[in-house]
Amino acid sequence: MGGEVPDLEAGRWTIDPVHSEITFSVRHLMTTVRGSFPDFEGEIVIGEDPMESTARAEIRMGSIDTRSAERDEHVRSADFLDVRRHPVMSFAGTGVEPAKTGRRARTPRYHLLGDLTIKNVTRPVRLLTEFHGVGPDPWGGVRAGFTATASISRRDFGIEFNIPLQGDRVMLGDEIAIALEIQTVFAPAEVPLDR
Repeated sequence: MGGEVPDLEAGRWTIDPVHSEITFSVRHLMTTVRGSFPDFEGEIVIGEDPMESTARAEIRMGSIDTRSAERDEHVRSADFLDVRRHPVMSFAGTGVEPAKTGRRARTPRYHLLGDLTIKNVTRPVRLLTEFHGVGPDPWGGVRAGFTATASISRRDFGIEFNIPLQGDRVMLGDEIAIALEIQTVFAPAEVPLDR
């Protein structure tokens, strides 16, 4: 970030969930099933040293949408997410480090380091993040855009349900691919009134 992106002002940038999305995919039999969590909130706090920036997000697990009501109900159950006992998944970013950028890359890339908590289990994750710039919006605000991806093992979070198939195969893969499209709004510090 830093000198490469001087328009990304230090301070708090809140995530606009209407113009952002959190999606995931997992292998199912011979293909891939995709879904999303549309109910979430969070913020990114850009540090004076951008490598010390942090982030936080909370995702309502019950909002899962895989385009099948029956499947969504099963994933909400104790077999998978157990949303009755664990309604929120959370992420707490702890720092940033540069990532390799290929010669053809159009945007800077970084690793956002942090802790992901699912079902009261916390594991470190590293999100490969691209910064897409800063600009004004039609409502007088300033916005910044980011894309981030990561892969996690669902077994690491105690989500082990599966159905064995012929041979040594199983119905569901263990690896969950996560993709985020994040649009943030700058939240300037309040200026105190003159007394």
